Amino acid sequence: MKNSRLVLLLLLLTMSLPGNPQQKTAASPLNGKGPIGSGRAAHGPVSRNWQVAPDAGARLARYKSVRMPFDAAKLSARERQMTAKLVEAAQDLEAIFWRQNDPQALTLYQELDNSADPQDRRLRRLLFINAGRFDLLDNDQPFLGAEPIPPGRALYPPGLTREQVEAYVKAHPEQQAEIYSPYTVLRRRGNDLEALPYNVVFRPFLEPAAKALREAADLSGDPAFASFLRLRAGALLDDDFYNSDLAWLDLKDPKFDVIFAPYETYIDGVLGVKTSYGAAVLVRNERESRKLAIFQQYGPDIQDALPLPAADRPSKHGLQFPMEVMDAPFRGGDLLHGYQAVADNLPNDPRIHKAKGSKKIFFKNFLDARVNYIVLPLAQRAMRADQAKLVSADGYLAHTLLHEISHGLGPDFARVGDKQVEINEAIGPVYSGLEEAKADVLGVFGLIWLMDQGYLPASGRNGYFASYVADMFRAVRFGASEAHGKAEMMEFNYLFEQGAIVRDAATGKYAVEFSKMAPAINRLTQELLEQEATGDRARAEAWFAKYGAMPAELKALLDKQSDVPAEIAPIFSFPVQVR
Repeated sequence: MKNSRLVLLLLLLTMSLPGNPQQKTAASPLNGKGPIGSGRAAHGPVSRNWQVAPDAGARLARYKSVRMPFDAAKLSARERQMTAKLVEAAQDLEAIFWRQNDPQALTLYQELDNSADPQDRRLRRLLFINAGRFDLLDNDQPFLGAEPIPPGRALYPPGLTREQVEAYVKAHPEQQAEIYSPYTVLRRRGNDLEALPYNVVFRPFLEPAAKALREAADLSGDPAFASFLRLRAGALLDDDFYNSDLAWLDLKDPKFDVIFAPYETYIDGVLGVKTSYGAAVLVRNERESRKLAIFQQYGPDIQDALPLPAADRPSKHGLQFPMEVMDAPFRGGDLLHGYQAVADNLPNDPRIHKAKGSKKIFFKNFLDARVNYIVLPLAQRAMRADQAKLVSADGYLAHTLLHEISHGLGPDFARVGDKQVEINEAIGPVYSGLEEAKADVLGVFGLIWLMDQGYLPASGRNGYFASYVADMFRAVRFGASEAHGKAEMMEFNYLFEQGAIVRDAATGKYAVEFSKMAPAINRLTQELLEQEATGDRARAEAWFAKYGAMPAELKALLDKQSDVPAEIAPIFSFPVQVR
């Protein structure tokens, strides 16, 4: 009897799931010309039913398609079968992410599937790259229709604001935990809010994902990895990732690994706490992984050197700092669309950080593509010639390594009154930009510390600084709505104000004042750490408002570099199934 009731409940929820393939989409005009899901136009391209941005082709041209091949020849038959199962599971998280981010876009994307019209194909490609109707590299501006992006995507009722949520929780304190949970979707029920668990709302996709993970575990020759996969399969179905995260951190130099969870909060612009599903299938790059020892060793010592009171920088000695350099032959969900991460520091749960630490993963194939196609060309255009020559893939990788380590450094919680509060909850939507900026700046702080202690050669100092600044010209092109772009725009403006970055009026190009960089980095490190430690939302918002705008001179310079791609668009050996 209980099972029958559960089946009925799941059926009802599946029928109401946004963008579910079995659900017909209600008419909802984008521009007054035609409803979403209204079918193909009788004549001409499907896209003529909708208001498409006239520069859609130019937006698409900002992406460089790059193949990310899967070298199956080096794997055994069982390993190839296991990889295929991991990809199969990742496809289910891809399906969930579209429903979290922009379920209406999913309907549009599917409707364009069979069209051969060039305009339709361009629009469909843009929809895929962004998993939505909004350009993630252009301040979330709509390229389809005129509707602005919902701050909470599909994770909140339309129009619900942070202030309304806070007022509701104040009146209903018994619901606070479920409303602020990273794993619930909020919906209205009359005048009330209800929080629906992810494991219920997205169960039609989580069950097959869990099944595929268990089948992959049966094929694995690594008992620890197989055990983790089985734990993670169970976690998908109850939203309790704690034990599987601990098991994930215990993996020792695995040949295969996965990122497979709702971790990041980038799409939550209301409370900054709701997570989105992401997946990556990973194969170890042994040669590059051997280079990580020095960075792994000194993470706890860098924590001790941070300019914060001891109470706000808990010791990291004895915690784990596992680091892996991996190639990613497949990604899905929030790891696939828009900004293409070249590294990750996970999990984000501060309880895990306190108990065991975090894992740093570097996607070598993605990092190589970013450096070769974007960072180095932009450095040659935007930096003084003598300094552009200092920018290197090794310098970029070193800062990326320290950036990811730095996500696990600093305070574990914010001090708000006499309580410990999770930092993202205290800071709110600006947290994602703050945390990315903290990791960026602490990454440079860490490099300086390693050189000052003699663990890295001081001869690399100027190259590290030049490589760090060179990446700013890439990231700020994303606009202030994207967390990395917001972070690096703030960093650029602050360092320019401090005289650590200067502009040559004659050429319009920029250069680093190397002697001023370390003192400015120390000051900025302290400022960002204090914002997180105190959980001072107003201070953080005011800081990013002050330093968040792109200077006209920089914009004019970057606007001339339209032939340099803004981001890569990976093409995998495994086709991505959007369903």
